[in-house]
Amino acid sequence: MTDYGYARVSTRDQNPDSQYDALTEAGIAPDRIYIDKGRSGKLASRPELDKVLAAVQPGDTLVITRLSRAFRSMRHLLNTVHDLTERGIDFRVLKPAFDTSTAAGRLFFNMTAAIDEFQRELIVENTNEGLESAKARGRKGGRPAGLDPRRVKHARQLFDEGETVSEIAKILKVSRATVYRHLEQSREEEEKGG
Repeated sequence: MTDYGYARVSTRDQNPDSQYDALTEAGIAPDRIYIDKGRSGKLASRPELDKVLAAVQPGDTLVITRLSRAFRSMRHLLNTVHDLTERGIDFRVLKPAFDTSTAAGRLFFNMTAAIDEFQRELIVENTNEGLESAKARGRKGGRPAGLDPRRVKHARQLFDEGETVSEIAKILKVSRATVYRHLEQSREEEEKGG
């Protein structure tokens, strides 16, 4: 039974020393502390987290200083802790203190999971109601089209005359991706019609 620690700072300029110190004070050996630096945002990869998750074995404990330091989202937290539990690995957070090896820790975790699920369902429900209400008023959701039909026709004409997508994007003051997308849609519509 071994304790492993994990810490993360969002930018390379930040210093993980306070997390490292808290983990060593909690009894984790320095060679069993994994630290990700400069990994910000919910889509950022966390290679050191992946390494520690691969290193822990049944009977071990993964320790972090705070929930916000390790996980991209509540869903990521819940999935990771569920996976650890299934593998027979305990999970401990130093602040606020909870530990899935205790009944109170498991209760806290399950309450958190239930609240997360409830919040997700409320968001979906509210989003669907808003979309239905807008649809009933003749509006549709989503981002407005980058080019209106007149400008799509102009883009198509420029393209047919040999202009590059980059030049068309500059002329129409839109991104190249927008030009590509509208040219592709225009081509598909022509193929369906012809």
